[in-house]
Amino acid sequence: MYLYDHIDQRLVDERVAQFRDQVRRHLAGELDEARFLPLRLQNGLYMQKHAHMLRIAIPYGLLSSAQLRRLAHIARTYDRDYAHFTTRQNVQLNWPALEDVPEILAQLAEVQMHAIQTSGNCIRNITTDQFAGVAPDEVADPFIWAELMRQWSSFHPEFAFLPRKFKIAISGSPADRAATLLHDIGVYALRGDDGSAGFRVVVGGGLGRTPMVGHVIREFLPWQHLLTYLEAVLRVYNRYGRRDNKYKARIKILVKDRTPAGFRDEVEAEWAQLAGGPSTVPVEEIDRISARFTRPAYRSLEADERPLAALAPDEPGFARWAQRNVHPHRVPGYAAVTLSLKPTGKPPGDASADQMDAIAALADRYSFGELRVSHEQNLVFSDVERSALPQLWRELRALGLATPNVGLLTNIVSCPGGDFCSLANAVSIPVAQAIQERFDDLDYLHDIGELDLNISGCINACGHHHIGHIGILGVDKAGEEWYQVTIGGRQGPQAAIGRIIGPSFARDEIPDVVERLIGHYLEVRESDAERFVDTVARIGLEPFKEAVYAHAD
Repeated sequence: MYLYDHIDQRLVDERVAQFRDQVRRHLAGELDEARFLPLRLQNGLYMQKHAHMLRIAIPYGLLSSAQLRRLAHIARTYDRDYAHFTTRQNVQLNWPALEDVPEILAQLAEVQMHAIQTSGNCIRNITTDQFAGVAPDEVADPFIWAELMRQWSSFHPEFAFLPRKFKIAISGSPADRAATLLHDIGVYALRGDDGSAGFRVVVGGGLGRTPMVGHVIREFLPWQHLLTYLEAVLRVYNRYGRRDNKYKARIKILVKDRTPAGFRDEVEAEWAQLAGGPSTVPVEEIDRISARFTRPAYRSLEADERPLAALAPDEPGFARWAQRNVHPHRVPGYAAVTLSLKPTGKPPGDASADQMDAIAALADRYSFGELRVSHEQNLVFSDVERSALPQLWRELRALGLATPNVGLLTNIVSCPGGDFCSLANAVSIPVAQAIQERFDDLDYLHDIGELDLNISGCINACGHHHIGHIGILGVDKAGEEWYQVTIGGRQGPQAAIGRIIGPSFARDEIPDVVERLIGHYLEVRESDAERFVDTVARIGLEPFKEAVYAHAD
């Protein structure tokens, strides 16, 4: 965990005091809604369909057990007894009363949390891999660099009022589990030919109304120049990005209009004036930030080459969970574990206050008091001793957190949709639940194999439907809820945007559509090892389209 210093704490405490006064003045009628709007957005407070929504930052997805306990307390005391974990590694409260929000923020500040820059046209929460720091395939630990960028971007006056919201992701692994290619800026750690550390820089990715995969504008950037180069990118965007049309204001539109090569040249020219300047990163700064992180006190354990199933040979449920929810670790004798927030019948990404308290207790016992939030809206214990996995599984199963579906169809990524969001065209949660109920057979799920299904209630794509192997988008047709289906999307090094299979469907048709898509895949795949998305890439869209619409006719 990164531990605040006195400067971090003072910044957060002063923001709480400032917002407390702003809320007081608004409730007293001294600040009208038009003037209060930008102030509440600067503190992560939205107005949704039924109530306010508070988005709380979880920088690069890292949480302590103490912070999770505080979230549980706040959810129980000031909300409706649960919280929602998002695809941006943040957490949302859907029902806080406006007059309670300053006290909520004050209580968050006590455990080094805040809601700063979770909204508005600024640099948002910087995200990374949920296995950062422990993945065996990692080139560099992204946490230090993510924290460096967090400190650089927080309250940066030049980037407080950008043309549009701005998202940065960093990956420390060639596998790119942080989806860097689909962010406004993606930073990808690598080693130069001489072994020196640096980054590949990708610009112009994003989802939403105009989904695009980003473009590499620098193949290798020495680590000392990370901030100066990012400043150059943001200055070009700030100067030329559109402010007259919010739908064309994202950097991806600017990169497309000026061409990737032209945009790169403008960034390089800007960088020539900044390189070597005040934002150049000295090694002492990296050492300072690194020293603020606590490190797990790993025990010296012998590498255990036995299959995980051998740890509990008499419990077949453990073997299935270990196959899907347990992940490799760079330290011998340890593993990372995904806690599934996707049981059938529950909104994806939701956790109750009681569950959060229980998870915090388990984190203390099994994972050095730390956990992570994943892009798939699950939680992760990053440092679990292999020998403790069977007992952890038993305790997670009792809490409803051991569904063995990571990477499978029912591990659905979904935004809150029309049940909460005023921007949504259609509901998302009931659709996700209907699909989960249709495929609530673990044997069948494992036969289907790896398949990402993502659902968004509107074109803003908070459910990342564009990169689902199957993507579902809520659309409005004459005031009615309909759903558009895409296939072939994916994240990672070969990121791709899914393609629409045809006309949209009524809500009650969606489980049937998914079943037809999967049925055709099972008929034509070349082997059990060929994933759905790979079959789509091999045979194309048309056979799937025919399988769906011929049956509908």
